[in-house]
Amino acid sequence: MGLKCGIVGLPNVGKSTLFNCLSNAKAQAANFPFCTIEPNLGVITVPDERLNVLEKLVNPQRVVPATVEIVDIAGLVKGASKGEGLGNQFLANIRETDALLHVLRCFDNENVVHVGGSINPVRDKEIIDTELMLKDLESISKKIQRIERAAKVAGDKEAKKALEVAEVYRQHLESGKPARTAPVEEENKIYVADCFLLTQKPVLYVCNVDEKSVVNGNQYTAMVNRAIQEENAGLIIIAAAIEAEIAQLESFEERQLFLQDFGLRESGVSTLIKEAYKLLNLQTYFTAGEKEVRAWTFHKGMTAPQTAGIIHSDFEKGFIKAEVIHYDDYVLYGSEQACRENGKLSIEGKEYVVQDGDVMHFRFNV
Repeated sequence: MGLKCGIVGLPNVGKSTLFNCLSNAKAQAANFPFCTIEPNLGVITVPDERLNVLEKLVNPQRVVPATVEIVDIAGLVKGASKGEGLGNQFLANIRETDALLHVLRCFDNENVVHVGGSINPVRDKEIIDTELMLKDLESISKKIQRIERAAKVAGDKEAKKALEVAEVYRQHLESGKPARTAPVEEENKIYVADCFLLTQKPVLYVCNVDEKSVVNGNQYTAMVNRAIQEENAGLIIIAAAIEAEIAQLESFEERQLFLQDFGLRESGVSTLIKEAYKLLNLQTYFTAGEKEVRAWTFHKGMTAPQTAGIIHSDFEKGFIKAEVIHYDDYVLYGSEQACRENGKLSIEGKEYVVQDGDVMHFRFNV
């Protein structure tokens, strides 16, 4: 299951620096707007300590972690919804992502210019929010125009329902609120799916702070926290400058010592990826054998056949049963065979809802 997160934000807030830390690909990090003209792409591994434990227990030929694709999207300016600056390109690139990592500058540094002339992360956030909401409002209005006539035709209940839902979104957007907080039942969101609403996407606000604010934040992060209380969004505090230094260190031990100096348990990058997973309601299951130990990403609530289909569509089509060992049992008993002998391997059918950390083997026939 591919996961794509887009890094967005105004120019010079630390987007490209953060991208460099996340990915082996190197975006140009420079002290001027639009240093990232084309969206930079990178694939990063999802940090998961459980994968390391399974590797030690199974001793496979190779280990394959779950991955996330990161897109560093060109900086946005006011008027993007009307095509100003790189607006059209920016908005098109956002449409292709599953979630947004919205980077906000929350540090003072007179040597790094700010496109707005002063530091105000809430203002910066609102600039991008406004452009995205204006584009969504345009999309919803066009849909309403398309379906109004059909909705008036007697008996066309689907068109009438679609119009009702679209009107809720239009009023919500006109009030200056993102689509993801609109009072619409989950099953009714399908009526506007063809609009590809940008503000419907989950958002994780990334407050980029200086070194002294990385543990407890500062007045700027407090401003952001207050501003997003009703948004159904996540927030993390990260110091991109620290992450850039961590990325240069060779060994795990060096990185841990470096983090300890700042009073941190794990890097901001690791926290960011885990929070993005949580935001998207994603979990991980594992397959473990002599050839390979592998992490697979799935949506919480998926059944065994659906998760089997992530490996290959034939696994889902011909699904028979799933052999399941819970991760804690696998660690406790040390091997699949020991779990089997102690009754900790269960045989599950099509209705089984896969749990985070399950170690699975699928039986199928095509």
